[in-house]
Amino acid sequence: MKIIDVAVPVAEAARLRKATAIPDSLLEDTKSIMKGVLEHGDSAVLDYTSKFDGVRLDSLKVSAQETREAYRQVTKEQVKAVRLMKERLAKSELAVLKRLKGIAVSSDGVRIDRMVKPVASVGCYIPGGKARYPSTVVMCAVPAKVAGVKRVVAISPPRKDGTIDPLTLVAADVCGVDEFYKAGGAQGIAALAYGTQSIRQVSKIVGPGGMFVTAAKLVASSNVSTDMVAGPTELLIYADSTADPRLVAVDLISQSEHSTDTVCGLVTTSDKLAAQVQSQVDSIAKNVTRSDIVKTSLEKNGFIAICKNENACIEFVNEFAPEHLEVMCKNADSVAKKVDSAGLVLVGQYAPSSASDYCLGSNHVLPTLGFGKSRASLSVLDFIKIVNKVKVTKAGLKQVDRATREMASAEGLLNHYEAVRARTDE
Repeated sequence: MKIIDVAVPVAEAARLRKATAIPDSLLEDTKSIMKGVLEHGDSAVLDYTSKFDGVRLDSLKVSAQETREAYRQVTKEQVKAVRLMKERLAKSELAVLKRLKGIAVSSDGVRIDRMVKPVASVGCYIPGGKARYPSTVVMCAVPAKVAGVKRVVAISPPRKDGTIDPLTLVAADVCGVDEFYKAGGAQGIAALAYGTQSIRQVSKIVGPGGMFVTAAKLVASSNVSTDMVAGPTELLIYADSTADPRLVAVDLISQSEHSTDTVCGLVTTSDKLAAQVQSQVDSIAKNVTRSDIVKTSLEKNGFIAICKNENACIEFVNEFAPEHLEVMCKNADSVAKKVDSAGLVLVGQYAPSSASDYCLGSNHVLPTLGFGKSRASLSVLDFIKIVNKVKVTKAGLKQVDRATREMASAEGLLNHYEAVRARTDE
């Protein structure tokens, strides 16, 4: 991990953030793949799956038999863990949804009802590759089902033997996924966005993925709605001299094991803590599982930023806008309140980001690449639309007659006012 002495927090955070941007060349490659799927459908998806995933499939759809077989390959404890995740997340999402019910405003003859309607259909991207992510099935499907989405589709890249990870299929079944397809990468996103012979187009695409998937979602957003830019994992830890350097180190390692393009960093005012964390990371990383990924990720993308004071650290955090932010310092609650830009804020030494990935009841599909400035985690809100139902009496319309006339005249749209006058002059 590189150690950076930060003189201007905003400028340094912006410089580090710039290095995570999606390159134009990757976007062009992504567009080419997606164009192939748009033009050739299933055959293109199958060809790209053979090319990128190393397996030639006969069919894209996961069968009911494959799901039944998956249950025989997992343990009761694993299924129990999935059910616990589902229960805790559903409880959290229902609490949000209930707040949105029954919203109505009445004033001077005008009544506006805010009706909550689910999105028609959703495609959930479940990453594969060098790891398996049944937890992401839970994070994507549960809020959709809580919202009342009628058709929930999941896609994930197949393994070398042409199958999907068994626990991922079990999680999909437990969480009520309606269709599951063996398709990953840009070709999978294209199938959801444009539709193919096997996969019907969806209304919205959600879920995290690598840079190709992130680029594909950006391209697809001109055709269907997408949730957010949710690319390779990011973790930033704000810690002061009171923090345990070993806890900071294991948390950085825990997120860096996702892939070699994860971004994990520490921001602190303490030179001593910085040196201790660096030493702990170097020591621990030698003997962990997936050590090759951990070491490459931290060497390539890891950093320790040393700022002059707490305010400078917070400026750095808000400019960097990390996916996950851990706050481990004195007065952690008051510091966390000053953070405006982060996908998820985890407060105190007992809230590691790894726990939030699974069973805390929060969602681990989070904005990356600086989009924490404008949104937070995936939630039930991503699967609903608020439809306004407006009812007006004649007296209520007369109340806005003059203002409507003035605005229609100012904008040169006089027929707008005539539609109102035709009713109020009766």
